[in-house]
Amino acid sequence: LAGWWSGQDLQLRGQFGLFPDAGMQQAQLAGRAQDRQRLWAALRREGLLSAGAAIEVDGETRPSPALVDAVHGYLARTPASLMLVQPEDWLGVVDQSNVPGTVDEHPNWRRKLPLPLAPARAATRGAAGSGARWSGDPDGERLAAVLAAAGRGCAQAARIPVSTCRLQLNRDFGFEAAREILPYLARLGIGDLYCSPVQRARPGSRHGYDVVDPRRISPELGGESGFDALTAAAHRRGMGLLLDIVPNHMAVLAADNPWWQDVLEHGQASDYARFFDIDWHPPNPAFDGKLLIPVLGDHYGSVLERGELELRFDAGQGRFSIAYYEHELPIDPRESAAILRRALAEAELEEAPIGDGDGDGEGSGVGNVGSGGNGNGDGGDRLAAFRALVERFENLPPRTEPDGRAAAASACRRELVRLVDDSASLGVAIDAAVAALNGESPQARDALDALMERQAWRLAYWRVASDEINYRRFFDVNELAGLRVEDPVVFEATHGLVLDLVASGRVDGLRIDHSDGLFDPGAYFARLQSACARRRGVEPPAAGPGRSPAAARVWRPTYVVIEKISAAHERLPTHWPVHGTTGYRFATLAVGLFVDRTAKERIDRSWRAFTGERGRFEEISSVGRQLILRSVLASDLTMLAAELSRIAAADRRTRDYSLGTLRRALADVAAQMPVYRTYIAERVSSSDRRYVEWAVGAATRSSRTADVTVFGFVRDVLLGRAPPGSSADLRARTLAFARRFQQFTSPVMAKGVEDTALYRFNRLVSLNDVGSEPDAFGLTVRAFHAANADRCENWPHALIALSTHDSKRSADVRARIDVISELPAQWRLLLRRWRTMNRRRRVALRTGRRGSDAAPSRNDEYLLYQVLLGSFRPEQDAGDGLAAYTDRIDGYMVKAAREAKQETSWVNPDPDYERALSGFVRAILAPGDSNAFLADLAAQVEQFGWFGALNSLAMATLHLTAPGVPDLYRGNECFDFSLVDPDNRRPVDFAAHAALLERIEGRIDEAGVEATAAELSRDPRADAAKLFVTWRLLQLRRAEPALFRDGEYRPLQVSGAGAEHLLAYARCSGTSIVVVVVARLFVKLLQTPGRLPEGDVWRDTAVLLDGLVDGELVDR
Repeated sequence: LAGWWSGQDLQLRGQFGLFPDAGMQQAQLAGRAQDRQRLWAALRREGLLSAGAAIEVDGETRPSPALVDAVHGYLARTPASLMLVQPEDWLGVVDQSNVPGTVDEHPNWRRKLPLPLAPARAATRGAAGSGARWSGDPDGERLAAVLAAAGRGCAQAARIPVSTCRLQLNRDFGFEAAREILPYLARLGIGDLYCSPVQRARPGSRHGYDVVDPRRISPELGGESGFDALTAAAHRRGMGLLLDIVPNHMAVLAADNPWWQDVLEHGQASDYARFFDIDWHPPNPAFDGKLLIPVLGDHYGSVLERGELELRFDAGQGRFSIAYYEHELPIDPRESAAILRRALAEAELEEAPIGDGDGDGEGSGVGNVGSGGNGNGDGGDRLAAFRALVERFENLPPRTEPDGRAAAASACRRELVRLVDDSASLGVAIDAAVAALNGESPQARDALDALMERQAWRLAYWRVASDEINYRRFFDVNELAGLRVEDPVVFEATHGLVLDLVASGRVDGLRIDHSDGLFDPGAYFARLQSACARRRGVEPPAAGPGRSPAAARVWRPTYVVIEKISAAHERLPTHWPVHGTTGYRFATLAVGLFVDRTAKERIDRSWRAFTGERGRFEEISSVGRQLILRSVLASDLTMLAAELSRIAAADRRTRDYSLGTLRRALADVAAQMPVYRTYIAERVSSSDRRYVEWAVGAATRSSRTADVTVFGFVRDVLLGRAPPGSSADLRARTLAFARRFQQFTSPVMAKGVEDTALYRFNRLVSLNDVGSEPDAFGLTVRAFHAANADRCENWPHALIALSTHDSKRSADVRARIDVISELPAQWRLLLRRWRTMNRRRRVALRTGRRGSDAAPSRNDEYLLYQVLLGSFRPEQDAGDGLAAYTDRIDGYMVKAAREAKQETSWVNPDPDYERALSGFVRAILAPGDSNAFLADLAAQVEQFGWFGALNSLAMATLHLTAPGVPDLYRGNECFDFSLVDPDNRRPVDFAAHAALLERIEGRIDEAGVEATAAELSRDPRADAAKLFVTWRLLQLRRAEPALFRDGEYRPLQVSGAGAEHLLAYARCSGTSIVVVVVARLFVKLLQTPGRLPEGDVWRDTAVLLDGLVDGELVDR
């Protein structure tokens, strides 16, 4: 190792004349220097060298013991069962054991070691299992310990990121663009890239969650070569890659998903039918054995009559399909025989033999086609072959018999392609049959309708299909169909590429999208961890002596975090083999910390007085969920109710419960669930039992059902309890139903709360975001400490975030809106003034959906004023930037109104209301001296912006020092005033950020850190201030990885006049301690904008460090 590190082997080869010229030697020396750099980066990335380790990549000195240990530890982490160690490597021998190409010039394989080999002692056996040790050599003993530790942990300890930066990949920002910003991200201090999904998605996808082929890396992003270049470049800089994957669903309906297309073609007989969650026997008997396809823009009959459904034939594939705009629905091969029979009839009518048009061809538009009785023999043979092929199509197995069907159909299609290739006139005959079915006559329409009725699919108008859709979707998105990854075959097919990326080291960790949509999340996580390990050649640990089955299950060799929204009272199951969630909860805690809790009643009165709203959030949430159950998720509820009805009918004690009664009871319970879902598997946890019983109790109390005993039956089924004495089959069906219901409540909560109630309960919208609790007005310091301590104890490596791609508003927008809580009187006066200023801009409506007579509604107007205060930047959004800002706010408000589903909606938009809403937005943001509102908004932002910026900097400090792995959403190292997607997917000017960081670094070189910090703090609203805080803290995390990864969290007491405005804690690991002190509630503390939280502001306020250290603190 020492000789390789210094290039001694290359020097020897040069001395012996083994290079053809000096240029080659110099090239190999340069290559060796690059290899040292790469190895050093890999060791750093694996955490085997500390950030403070002296850099040794010049090769001029003997490798230090720390470097020798790191190299051997790196090798020991591979999945190989045996590792051979050369004593020359740890003894620092520079001379090479062998120089290829030499005989007498070098003493090859004649080792002379500096230490004698002594007999082994059992107590000191080396890590590699050798029977000898090196007597008196402390390096050998030390290395043995290093290898032993590495061998024990090589497949059991995941690599934990120091920090992550979330990148949103799309065709405009692909792998190459990501690779170009790596130097900047590395300088910033980012540990790992955290990429949106990279598997092949629908063409033009802006997010990657609409995967159509999980076996391929997206060519739009740069393909596999581009991905490999990105990961290699990241690894060279010591950075890893965390990859977002989508196991719950795939994109369907358009013709770009081959698995879905196969299901449409073969129905239940498709090899891929098991991949998707489809109810092949729904309550409506017309849909039995069929898949409802809700893609039509109008009612089916109208679409058919207008000729928008077109039968097509692909001669190159031998396949028929129905085309409807971008959609292509394959014809069942067995049913295509009817089309081919028409073509055969055309052929048999002709006098001439089937051929290529070389007969006389009179009297036919088809060409020289005949029975072959009076023509050449080739034509007759072809006709006979075609007739036989039609019979083969007709005799294909039905869709209820999967065995061999697909293979037989493929063989038939290949033969059809061959016959059409051999005979152009046969192709003409088929085209004629297709054209006849596409005709405009009533007979043609009837024939085409009859053909489609015999398919495995049934077309429907998308607006009215929500009651009948019989496949599980991602929420209410018809284009995203649920996958059954609980099936091992489906898991392997959908995860093969991801597992290979992990096993090859190109991907270092995984983020699991929408984990609550999975049938059994805990079992999925365990299978994922085991599969990653097995791909590396490592078998999962088994329960055995000294190891409990529970310990064997909680095995986390790969870093895995899950997207999950948890209620405040909910605990993530500790037996799940994951490292935590993706950080929504932390954002709620951090934002809540800067809300003045004493202003709750005053802000509440202002909202209700302005809008006329009266409901509590709990009530608005329940109404939102009931609305979702009646509308966009009605089909899912129907499928569940049908199965529950079959379970009830199987026992005489419950058979009287009607389908309608059961459906209403299920809806009532789902609307009252206090969590997104339960996790019942083979057993029911106490918490799951408590959640179900709570929901059933609440539903019973609020129900108007005549027979409330139905809720007792529903409760038992949801807990997986069949009636006493039930058959094994009924018990299994009951448990399966309980587990399927769990998948249903998650989208009910998401659509009813996140995408409905959070857009209606607009009291203080900084508290309205994914995973938040808007009714909880702010957070105490004590509660913040408790949450951090709990995370440090149970999930120290979970991601923590302030902004994500799912956020309703960025953290900087929320930080500004928080300031409203500190200025309740001023907010009330602003509302009155702005309502008066803008009342003439409202538009009268004949009849609003809620009985309103003008637009926008008062609730939408109230929301708009908060959003403007939170996002407007006069220095950027005025002047030339105002038009772009107005477009953003216009788009946001229309989306918010549709999500609220009060005045307009996605399913049933109200053009008049939306036109009036857009007009109002554009009027109040119109430039010009006559617009008093815009000038007043800019003036108010001076105050709200100052205190909001202080909030943002304080939040950033908490984010980068609290327990967990901080995830920085792309570009949020500077101020970002984005709103909900697609607004938060706008391009980031990383070049400008890099240039700003370079200027900050240059200023530090000139004036020093403290002077630069003091200078930048003069204006906390400037991007440089936030970038400086983020950069310095990311660098601190990189310098102290162990402290922030595994260190303790200790709340610190604060005393004195400003105690309520301070939060303090320490992160401790060994002799390393970081003390964090953050100010809050700046309006009350500072009174006026322009002041900073420093000096006399604090008077006698003190942070107590008692008991933190035994000796003296030394600033390193």
